[in-house]
Amino acid sequence: MTTPKVTVKMGADGVPVAVCSGDFDMDTTNLLVEACYEATSGQPLVVDVTQVTFADSSFLNALVRLRKDCPLTLQGPLPDQFRRLLEMTGAVGLFAIRRPTDPAR
Repeated sequence: MTTPKVTVKMGADGVPVAVCSGDFDMDTTNLLVEACYEATSGQPLVVDVTQVTFADSSFLNALVRLRKDCPLTLQGPLPDQFRRLLEMTGAVGLFAIRRPTDPAR
């Protein structure tokens, strides 16, 4: 298991970017939730998932809950395992996905 980490930084466009790395499961997804709620209060948010090595349904559930509270964009490219999770659950259409050079939507 790769230790999960979430770091929030300000993007060039002024939108907070939560950079996630490592493995996220039921026991560690709270790192994402806490960091994102501290970084935003209804304003747009980008979650960079390019360094996520594993994500289970609790990670996806956290992203769905976060997007109810603020406009949320995923920054890719999506890791294969996470992309498959989004496709298998039918959740891929719930999220705008941008490349690192695209502005937040």
